[in-house]
Amino acid sequence: MKKNIVLFILFFLPIVAYLFFASGVNSFSTLPVLTPGIPELGDWKSLDGKPVKLDGQITVLGFGGDNILEHRGGLFNLNQKVYQRYHEFQDLQFVYICPEGTEADIKRIYTQLSGFTKMDQWRFVFAPKEEILNYHKQLKLAGGLDSAAGTFLVYIVDKERNLRGRKGKEYREGFDVSSPADLSNEMLDDFKIILYEYRAALKKNNNASKGLR
Repeated sequence: MKKNIVLFILFFLPIVAYLFFASGVNSFSTLPVLTPGIPELGDWKSLDGKPVKLDGQITVLGFGGDNILEHRGGLFNLNQKVYQRYHEFQDLQFVYICPEGTEADIKRIYTQLSGFTKMDQWRFVFAPKEEILNYHKQLKLAGGLDSAAGTFLVYIVDKERNLRGRKGKEYREGFDVSSPADLSNEMLDDFKIILYEYRAALKKNNNASKGLR
């Protein structure tokens, strides 16, 4: 009897523990919509001159502020903790909205990041400060932007332009890029849910297509 108990502990308990932790990343099976259908970015110019749209993309959305060079460590954290892990996922982009006049600072940050990162899915757009503040208000969030039109928080926006987060006691609308722990734990948990939703939908659609043949 004792031998069986020992064998169970050594071989089966670790497997059970693994399945338990792998079965879900947090208490949410889906990530609730906080603000449905947020606006598109409009005709704001981008760093590479190409249009940047939210429709059809899973977007990590940030607001750089006109002092972004002082807070570039946050972008490096986001790049290391999240972007590097998932940048090969299709239909994914990391978009930072920055005030006009910060183009040179962004180019400097972009150059530094590109030294060790493939920057294909990083996007930077520029707009007047007042327009950025007005745009952020349309996200209808509890937190606002600072006097530099920036924030340490980044937000998850799905392909239908719904801003996603947590409701209730665990309410969360964004993730602090100045905190590697927040990105590694809370953001990755919620990000995995979004990616799982689309992978499951893709698999379902593929199966449906096969059934029609």
